[in-house]
Amino acid sequence: MGDEAFWTDVLHLHDVVQRAIAPVTALAVGLKVDAARLPPDFLAGADLTSPATTVEVLRRDAVVGVKAKVTAGGRIAQLGITCALCHSAVDNAVAPGVGRRLDGWPNRDLNVGAIVALSPVLDRATKAVFQSWGPGRYDAYFNHDGKNDAVLIPPAYGLRDVALETYTGEGPISYWNSYVAVTQMHGQGSFSDPRLGITIVAQPDLVTPKLPVLRRYQFTLDPPTPPPGSFDPAAAERGKVVFNQAGRCASCHLPPTYTDAPLLHTPAETGSDPVLAGRGTTGRYRTTPLRGAWQHPPYFHNGSAATLTDVVAHYNTTLRLGLTPQQQADLVQFLKSL
Repeated sequence: MGDEAFWTDVLHLHDVVQRAIAPVTALAVGLKVDAARLPPDFLAGADLTSPATTVEVLRRDAVVGVKAKVTAGGRIAQLGITCALCHSAVDNAVAPGVGRRLDGWPNRDLNVGAIVALSPVLDRATKAVFQSWGPGRYDAYFNHDGKNDAVLIPPAYGLRDVALETYTGEGPISYWNSYVAVTQMHGQGSFSDPRLGITIVAQPDLVTPKLPVLRRYQFTLDPPTPPPGSFDPAAAERGKVVFNQAGRCASCHLPPTYTDAPLLHTPAETGSDPVLAGRGTTGRYRTTPLRGAWQHPPYFHNGSAATLTDVVAHYNTTLRLGLTPQQQADLVQFLKSL
């Protein structure tokens, strides 16, 4: 989408990668490697402490979400990113961080801030903000409002029947894809939202024509099935009853999508941190779809609930549900089954 001009010509990250980023460093900050793009014996014979190996992996298009043009002399001429950088993982079948691609899975190992902070052109204060985010978190408003409140990278699967994509329900799927592609990835595209005071016009627009096909691909990404043995089926059946009755969960998490979007809720309704809602355009939160929730702890937009048990405990207290310990435990098993 033309974002390589920003990552190469503005941030000069291609120079940093070429000079100083070995595979062990790249994996340590959460970058993933698509094993299908490498010969079976590649890693066994490669020097994983050498930046030259990183360049070769990039040449083979094996770093998930990172694209590079590598010259015949082994130099990186251009470096860019794709949606998969944050919204794809791997199954670790070959090694930690190396395996088959899992598109749509949030990369909760990825330390975006630490990676961007490697740029030699950023000032010290900006680097400090980026370095404060930590793995699996990103602030999509910082470069507009100057506030620092990174949130969890969300999954991109299970969106086919969901009306709104983001935590705060700014718009449908392609709205957010456009916002991120233009204002965050710095692709060469046009984006306008008077609510945010943003109007960007690009000629030619390399982003907007790609949005329909991107959305169609996202809609093919189904939520992952819970692993065998990961929940108690009998308890999950009891938890389903709690979900639909005493727990009142289904009043907002409506099956089969387990969200009531496009309806939005105030932070006070759910006992949520209001900061993100106040930075967006709606002042409210979307009910998060629950399918595949087992896959991406922690929970809530800010990761304030470490486990599904913590999520249930939060709502039991906030909504004064009065659920017994057994009901709460059964409800957790049902959530794990989705």
